[in-house]
Amino acid sequence: MQYEGLVIRPPSEANSLILQVTVGCSHNRCTFCPAYKAKRFRIKSFPEIQRDIDEAQSSFPSLRRVFLADGDALIISQPGLLETINYLHLRFPAIQRIGSYANLKSILRKSVAELKELKERKLSILYLGIESGDDQTLSTVRKGATFDTIVEAASRVKEAGIKLSVTVLLGVGGKERSLIHAHKTAELLTRIQPDYVGALTLMIIPEAPIHRLAEEGLFTLPSPFELLGELRTMIAASNLHNCLFFSNHASNYLPIKARLPKDKEDCVQLLDGILARNDSAVLTPEYRRAL
Repeated sequence: MQYEGLVIRPPSEANSLILQVTVGCSHNRCTFCPAYKAKRFRIKSFPEIQRDIDEAQSSFPSLRRVFLADGDALIISQPGLLETINYLHLRFPAIQRIGSYANLKSILRKSVAELKELKERKLSILYLGIESGDDQTLSTVRKGATFDTIVEAASRVKEAGIKLSVTVLLGVGGKERSLIHAHKTAELLTRIQPDYVGALTLMIIPEAPIHRLAEEGLFTLPSPFELLGELRTMIAASNLHNCLFFSNHASNYLPIKARLPKDKEDCVQLLDGILARNDSAVLTPEYRRAL
């Protein structure tokens, strides 16, 4: 397999073949994200992809799951994406699930009919970083999205029958907009009804543009307990009908795994108790946190 640079996958794709069909991210402007800043975006040619598939088939002929990397494989044109997926089915007849990262631009370039066509070919889950429901926060971090465009994109994915896994980013609104960010994100989650929500916590590292803003005093990250307050608000203020909610990413101060709405009250009570005690001993120590 010919991987270019660092290749990232969702935790739930640990047992999947990671097939790099694009290099980098087609947006790559988010100020908080360092993942693809060193890469110039390009779509790999089909012969390149074909060689990787052939190589993988010789080692894993009974493969059932594939994840299409890098940051936004869905940006590939419909004919190009179908060419790759059809070849995957040819070489791996047992495939049951194909997943991919997506962004707003790439989803909105696809019609519901095109997304349904991909679903029929086993593209059954898309991972979308929404980060926040607060339009001012989204603009500040150069997400290239708004509350309304996220709702439109999510509705297309859901109408096509593709599972939607979204990430939200604790702390991305800074100290100033912390609670606004939390409440608007809860409102957005309620509107789009994702199948999965993963809460991550913003970590400011030198490779991310937001680092410079923090150094200049233009951005202040909320404290660990303020970040837990955001998490509490997002869970309490949202009305999710059938959703797995996780905050067990390595960046987080407190791991949570909950089925909402069934576990909602227990989660809120747990967070209320921790916030009332203000006990830092329950928090993941800094040396164990990671991107």
